[in-house]
Amino acid sequence: MKLKFNKVPLLIIILMMFSNCQHENHPEIPHDTAFFIDYRSLTGQSDGIAVIELDPEAPDFGNISHKLELGVGVLPHHLYYNQSKNKLYTTALGGSYLYEIKAEKDNIGQPKLVSATPIDTGENTVGENLFFTNDGRFFMTFMGGAGGLKDGSIGVFNANNNQLIKTIKAPIQQNPNKFIMYPHGISVNEEKGLMMVTSTIHPDLTSGFGNTCTLIDLNTYELKETYQVADSPADLSSPVEVLLLRGKFPQYALATTMLGGDIWIAPYNTATKKYDAFTKIFDGSTQGLGWTLEMYIDDNNRLYVSFADPGKVLVFDISNLPNLKLLKTLTADKGAHHMVFFKTKKGKEVVAVQNNLLDIPNLNSGTISVIEIATGKTLGTVNLRSKYGILPESIEGTNGPSNYMHH
Repeated sequence: MKLKFNKVPLLIIILMMFSNCQHENHPEIPHDTAFFIDYRSLTGQSDGIAVIELDPEAPDFGNISHKLELGVGVLPHHLYYNQSKNKLYTTALGGSYLYEIKAEKDNIGQPKLVSATPIDTGENTVGENLFFTNDGRFFMTFMGGAGGLKDGSIGVFNANNNQLIKTIKAPIQQNPNKFIMYPHGISVNEEKGLMMVTSTIHPDLTSGFGNTCTLIDLNTYELKETYQVADSPADLSSPVEVLLLRGKFPQYALATTMLGGDIWIAPYNTATKKYDAFTKIFDGSTQGLGWTLEMYIDDNNRLYVSFADPGKVLVFDISNLPNLKLLKTLTADKGAHHMVFFKTKKGKEVVAVQNNLLDIPNLNSGTISVIEIATGKTLGTVNLRSKYGILPESIEGTNGPSNYMHH
C-alpha cells in the first residue's frame, strides 16, 4: 500500500513537469515579425494571401504558416488596413477587384487568415490603391475604369459597410486639361480637403501611358487641376505613386515616375489652395536607376523610395525640402517594390523589401530581402519563386500597418 500511495504524487509531479515543458515550448508571443503577403501562383493554382515569418533570426525564417486562397487569376495587389486598423483589405487586378480579409490569432498568438469577402465595385475594374479618411470614407483607384481605352475611375466607399457611394470619372476625351486616366497612386490631405491621383498606364501595359497627376476636391469631387509630371508632353513617364505630405512634415506633394525613373515635387500654395507645378527633384538615370515605385516615410524625416531596376531602396532626408538629401542606398533584388519596417527579436531595425512588379521580366525576382537599415547589410533573403512557386505582390504587417506613412 505504501508503494502504491507514493506513485500517485510522483505521477502528478511528472505530469506537472511535462505540462510546464509544453508551455515553455509553445508560449503565446506577439508575432511582430510575421507578415501578410499578397501572392500570385506561378503554377496555375489559386492566387491568395499568406502569413510568412520574416525575422532572419527566427528558426522558421521564410516559412509560410498559413494561406488563404482567393482564386485563379485574382491577382491580389495591395494590402491595406482601415483607419481604425481593425479591418484588412486587399485590392486585386482580377476577380472581384476588392476584398475584405478576416484574420485572427490562433491559440499561441500566430496570425491566421480566415476568409475573404468580395466587395461590389460596380462598373469599376482593375483595383489598385486605397486611402481611408477619418470621416468614414475610403477611396480606391481603378486603373481600368469601366474598361475603355482611355479609362480610369475613383470609387468612393462607405468604410462602415463597404458600400460604393460614388464613382468619380473625368474622361480625357471630354477635357484634355482636367482628367482622370489610368489612376494608380492616391494620396489625401484631409486638413486641406485635397486628394491627388496619378495617371500611370493602361492595365494591359501597352495600350496607353500617362504622364500626369490630378488634384481633386475631397468633398465635392470636382477636379481642381491636372499637372504634367514629365519632362515634356511627349514624355510618357507614368507617374505611379503620389504622396501629399501632411501633419508635421513639409507641405509638398511627391510623385514617383515608373517609366521616368525619377522623383518629382510640388509645393503647396496657400494663396491658390492648390499645389504649384511639379519639378524633378531626383533623376534616377544619373544613378543608374529606373522604375521608381513606392515611397515610405518614417518618423524621423527619412524617405524610403524603391527602384525596381536594378533593385535598390534609396533613403533620403526630407527635413529641408525642396532639397532632397540622399543618406544611403540599400541593395535589394530586381523588382524592389513594397516595404515593411520592424525590429528583429534581437532588436535590429530592418526593412523587408518585396521584390516583384507584376511578374514583368527582369523585374520579378520573387524574393523578399531583409536589410538592416543602419549597416545596409542583407540579413536574409526569402526566395518565394523557388521555395513555393509564387511571387509576392505586396506586403503588410499582421498587427496593423508596418509603416509610419505610405500614401
